Amino acid sequence: MITDRPRRLAGASYAGLQRYSVTFCTAFRKPIFDDRAVSNEAASQILQTARESQFDLVAYCLMPDHVHLLVSAQSEACDLLALIKLLKQITGYRYRQSSGKTLWQPGYHERVLRDEEATLTVAKYILENPVRAGLAKTLGEWPLAGSSVYTWPELLTLWEHQR
Repeated sequence: MITDRPRRLAGASYAGLQRYSVTFCTAFRKPIFDDRAVSNEAASQILQTARESQFDLVAYCLMPDHVHLLVSAQSEACDLLALIKLLKQITGYRYRQSSGKTLWQPGYHERVLRDEEATLTVAKYILENPVRAGLAKTLGEWPLAGSSVYTWPELLTLWEHQR
């Protein structure tokens, strides 16, 4: 297991009205989310925790051994570091209760998004992951990917206008 955590940017603020692309991995990169019951439970917990923490999930995708999130803060009080800590605590605790095993590898990678166009580009990248990995043939087919903000038809229309 990787024990060194990725360093956060020195002096960077992870609070307020910002958007972030975040990726975190399962312990030992094991394909834990191949188990549909585990992945559905984790996805539900992630969606609920983000909503309760006042973050929109512009895009999310649970792959077998990692998770991609594109989150958008909805208030100045939002704190990415607190959100990720809570997401990993809640999902990790529930997983340990049912399996006796660790769900997450320490740390995560994040990127602060700068402009609106980047949001749609990053959302498309996240949602295309199952297609690139051969887990799905088309966008929208993978049941563990989506958005709490947009429907699939809305996303497809936005991407078409982006060209």
